[in-house]
Amino acid sequence: MQLQQYMRILWRRGWIMLLLAVLTAAAAFGFSQIIKERAPLYKSTVTILVKPARTDFGQAQAAKALLGQYQSWLESSYRAQDVIESLQLDMVPRELLGDVFVAGDLNQLTLRIEVENPNGDLANRVAWEWANRFIQWRDEENAGVRREDRIDAEILDDPVYALERPKTAINTIAGGILGFLVGLAIVFVLEYAEAGIIKTPDDVDRVLAMPVLSAIPPTEQ
Repeated sequence: MQLQQYMRILWRRGWIMLLLAVLTAAAAFGFSQIIKERAPLYKSTVTILVKPARTDFGQAQAAKALLGQYQSWLESSYRAQDVIESLQLDMVPRELLGDVFVAGDLNQLTLRIEVENPNGDLANRVAWEWANRFIQWRDEENAGVRREDRIDAEILDDPVYALERPKTAINTIAGGILGFLVGLAIVFVLEYAEAGIIKTPDDVDRVLAMPVLSAIPPTEQ
């Protein structure tokens, strides 16, 4: 099929793709707004810096080796129970752990705690309390260790929450793309169904591979 024929198809049926793209994008935007008002999900993030007392290679390697253990300590159901009791939350440890994600960064020697909750302020409080539990534990562990052998920890900044779901912009764009593709499929089906129908002299040449020698002009009414 020549480029001219593609352009002719777009000129005749392009409105179908554009219309469906606009409709699905609008639907995705509206649905996202409803979710945002009725069931939003926020994520709070807090970062803990793990600080070896010495800056030599051995102490740094020890801190990296312990980072995985620290992550396991934070992910324990006992930590969740401590936070639940401190904040007086109406849930069980496993339920709270399902909303918490802990990750360690070996290069920066940091631990990141992420908490998801429909209430952004509560997500911040949980993240802050969780991080504080770790700080207190490290202080207790360091109490019986020489100063030069300690591995301290501190919270780098206050927890900050952001809207995790819905992603209105992404949903709207995805909806528009989906509508465009559906419209493209519909155009393809319509063109395929009419492929054998001869309407113009060009169709004669395309379907029958024969030149048009003459044509009967339309009769005047």
